[in-house]
Amino acid sequence: MSKKEVKTNAMRILDRKKIAYEYKEYECDEFTDGIQVADKLGLDHALVYKTIVTVGKSGGHYVFVIPIEAEIDFKKAARTVGEKSLEMLHLKDLTKVTGYVRGGCTAIGMKKQFPTVIQESAEKLPYIYVSGGKLGMQLKLDPKDLRAASGASFADVIFG
Repeated sequence: MSKKEVKTNAMRILDRKKIAYEYKEYECDEFTDGIQVADKLGLDHALVYKTIVTVGKSGGHYVFVIPIEAEIDFKKAARTVGEKSLEMLHLKDLTKVTGYVRGGCTAIGMKKQFPTVIQESAEKLPYIYVSGGKLGMQLKLDPKDLRAASGASFADVIFG
C-alpha cells in the first residue's frame, strides 16, 4: 500500500481477536444510507447490513444489525432483549452513547458493550458488510465472526 492504512477501533479489535476481515473505503463526507453505500460500492444489497441503536423502556441500550432494505420490528426486537418496548436512540445521543457517528456506527467497539442482536438470516451467509466504524468505510466479515467480536446473538427482529 502506498498510503498509510487507517485503522478504526473496530478494525483494531478484530485484529486483536485475530478475526479475518476485508475493508472497502469510499468517498463520503456526510451520512449516506446503506442502500446508497451498497450502490456506490457495487455490493449486493442482501449482503449489506446496517447497525441500529435503540433504547428500551428500562433505559438500557440495545444494538441491532439488520439488512439495509429491512425494517426493524420493534415488538419482536423488544421481546428478543427482554424489554417491554424499544425506540430508536435519538440521533443527538448516538455519538455520546456509542462513540460512533451516524453512518459510521458499528456493533464492534462501542464505548460500552451493549446487548447486540444480528438478524438471523445473516447466519446463513458466508459474509456480510457492516460499517467499519467511520464514515466511508465498510467491513466484510463472516457473520459468526461479527457475533464473536460484538458479543451478539442471532434472532429474527425484522418485519416479514
